[in-house]
Amino acid sequence: MQDTSGWSIDADLAFAPLAKLGWHCEWKPWREPGVDWSDFDAVYIAAPWDYPTDPAGFLKVLAEIDASGVVLVNDLSLVRWNLAKTYLRDLESRGASIVPSRWCEESTGRWFDDGGLDEGFATFGNDIIVKPIVSTNATDTFLLSKPVDAATLKQLKKTFAERPFVVQPFVASIRTEGEISLFYFGDRYSHAIQKIPKSSDFRVQEEHGAEIFAIEPESSLRETADLVISLVDPLPVYCRSDFVRGADGRFLVMELEMIEPSMYLRMHDAAPQRFAEALDRYVRRQSLMR
Repeated sequence: MQDTSGWSIDADLAFAPLAKLGWHCEWKPWREPGVDWSDFDAVYIAAPWDYPTDPAGFLKVLAEIDASGVVLVNDLSLVRWNLAKTYLRDLESRGASIVPSRWCEESTGRWFDDGGLDEGFATFGNDIIVKPIVSTNATDTFLLSKPVDAATLKQLKKTFAERPFVVQPFVASIRTEGEISLFYFGDRYSHAIQKIPKSSDFRVQEEHGAEIFAIEPESSLRETADLVISLVDPLPVYCRSDFVRGADGRFLVMELEMIEPSMYLRMHDAAPQRFAEALDRYVRRQSLMR
């Protein structure tokens, strides 16, 4: 992003281990005009968390980078697939257990006038989540309980007038256990964190006041996460897989972040080196293939 104030970014922790592998790294805002991307050997998508305001423009820049002959990381096909949360539908069809979802991609504004909320509550219970299909950092995410007041309904209609969204049940364990994220570099597990929202909130991002802890995930979660990453093709160089515990104790996929995930490299001493090695291996291999 051109303006990173107020954001927690630690991607630069990988700069030192990358330098030892022969790389020189510098930041480039994706909106910066006139960049000659062919001056670089590789472009890693680090923290462009403003792209939901112009996803088409963002993809256009990435396509230009990819066409310039530079190695784009992650692969452009993965980015296009991962940009909209509908990729979760594909993961579910391949065998992953996701948070149950109702996709609203057409006539989105009328959904709220045509009994959509009543349908959502009837399907998912008394507390539901409504969020954009393209979004970052829980922006424009609503936690709704019955009955929805007139002011909130007006805001929902305005926010999603022409914007696809997804409706999901609110998973109660988020209040207590939060969300657990596992990080993979290639097919190798690296580290994990637990994100617990502050008492008055449900959002698990540190920008919203959540507490972040380094953890060792329980074996059942590792097995679930290993399965989920195996369902992704092509294999991402880096991925953050977010899970919540369902009412039956199973871990459900909340998100699979492969574009610009915050990877919390600061939470594990070996994580920056692991990421640097994975990036180095991939770029050198791709360069040889071109």
